[in-house]
Amino acid sequence: THSAVENADRRIACGQTRIICHGASLPTSDLPGMMSGMSRSLVLIGAPTSAGSYAPGQEAAPRVLRELGLIEALRAAGRDVHDAGDGPLQVWRPDRENPRAMNLPEVVEAVQAVGRAVATAIQADADVLVIGGNCTISLGVMSAFTGEPAAGLLYLDRHFDLNTPHSTTDGALDWMGMAHALNLAGAAAELASAFDRTPLLTPAHVWFAGIDPSAATDFEREQAAQLELRWCSSEDLIRAPAVVVADALEYLPAGPLAVHVDVDVLDFTDAPLSENTDGRNTGPSLAVLTQVLDLACHDPRFRALSIGEINPARAAAEPDALLRIIATLATALQVT
Repeated sequence: THSAVENADRRIACGQTRIICHGASLPTSDLPGMMSGMSRSLVLIGAPTSAGSYAPGQEAAPRVLRELGLIEALRAAGRDVHDAGDGPLQVWRPDRENPRAMNLPEVVEAVQAVGRAVATAIQADADVLVIGGNCTISLGVMSAFTGEPAAGLLYLDRHFDLNTPHSTTDGALDWMGMAHALNLAGAAAELASAFDRTPLLTPAHVWFAGIDPSAATDFEREQAAQLELRWCSSEDLIRAPAVVVADALEYLPAGPLAVHVDVDVLDFTDAPLSENTDGRNTGPSLAVLTQVLDLACHDPRFRALSIGEINPARAAAEPDALLRIIATLATALQVT
């Protein structure tokens, strides 16, 4: 693995990785995790919440994906699937009493419910698939890993999610999740301290992939630089997905591996799935994301995949997009 990565022409500066890959993609036989057989059972957990979102919609995703055959697709991919049901159903409402951290108690309730469900599955030696909901679910997933060595998180998102109620006025906690996981200044204490440890994560335990720097706030860019966060851009992910995965897996710690996807990382024109519709004609295709998840989720450290920000209504005129994301999840989690 190391020789393959070293053969990539790269530049690393200012806490971010700029990858320039010349020639063919790395062969999968040279990447970590290809020997993983995924012999564990797979527990499916729904997190039907849009409480921390910009508007209702994402709370429907767990139900809709099940109705469209998610469990059957996972079983056809060779997994022994156990459906653990859903956490609390929460629908976004305007919170005029706390407008800069809307529906904070409901968000805490939802992520803690995810944490308990994931912990139960991990303790039973199962892998986990969490369907959100919005990106705050990733905090619940990471809270379930309490042992040593510490767990690592590959965070696939167009945004850093490093905002706080003090750095932005829109009040949507779903693009503040990583700020609370890292316990940045200005984070809402109720969420940042909702787990057994604070901070929930340190910079050494997370790698951001698919970032659009132009979509970051000034505060996010400042925090990413000060914390020396490791990240790659959306362009890097499109150009050299296998190299990005190898780089991330090499950097992340030796403990359990969790992977989180915000579907707004995708080109919305290719896959109209996300609550956020800003990513039109930019970002990786669903085919590229499938390759990324297939590589990352077959790493021997892998234990949990969470996916957030799917709003089924976005695919009303193209329902095949929902079937394609189901196929992506089945490929990522298939027995090899």
